[in-house]
Amino acid sequence: MFTGIVQGVATVAAITDRPGLRSFELALPEGFDGGLALGASVACDGVCLTVTSRPQAGHASFDVMQQSLALTTLGALTPGSRLNVERAAKDGAEIGGHPLSGHVDCMGRVLSVRRPENNHVLRIEVPVSHRRYVFAKGYIAINGASLTVAEADRQAGWFEVWLIPETLRMTTFADKGVGAWLNIEIERGTQVVVDTVRDALDEKLGPLLPALEAMLVAHGGSVDDLASTIRLPKP
Repeated sequence: MFTGIVQGVATVAAITDRPGLRSFELALPEGFDGGLALGASVACDGVCLTVTSRPQAGHASFDVMQQSLALTTLGALTPGSRLNVERAAKDGAEIGGHPLSGHVDCMGRVLSVRRPENNHVLRIEVPVSHRRYVFAKGYIAINGASLTVAEADRQAGWFEVWLIPETLRMTTFADKGVGAWLNIEIERGTQVVVDTVRDALDEKLGPLLPALEAMLVAHGGSVDDLASTIRLPKP
């Protein structure tokens, strides 16, 4: 498990392709590798990876399967690319963000970047398959960072996050321009609530559910808006 609090930025030092695998050697942030053992878990841009070797001090290597390369931004990395990294949380660790599994659900694309004073706002496109889980004031993980959704328009398919200077300093978000792809992990509590409400409505209403959905849409809402009124407490 991870907390969603990025601990620094790593740099891709080398890439090696083998049948069915791609190995990444990362140069880690100063002090990050203290006690880092083979088999340890590290979130790399939000993807949980396992340390497979320690080529030298301050470096660690990770093997990534083809499926992970295809479903995340890791497939586009090249030597010199920068990644957010976080080590696995220890028992009793403070959860400053929200619990993350390191299993990326989808990728989102940066639609726009705004820079009001002392803030940095990313508007991110989310795939149709996962729009129902994104609500204003809800939690979401972007490239391994636990963030709060500031605004969301599920009909248009985007949401916004506001980043403070400290977040920009500790992460790679300042590097992300329009068109950049980001890894998204949906907050699991939100996913459970939305899916449960949908399943319950489907079970109770059956063939009437499409009529309810049509009525809600006609009034500017959706079944997912019903779920958004049910919030789980922050873990």
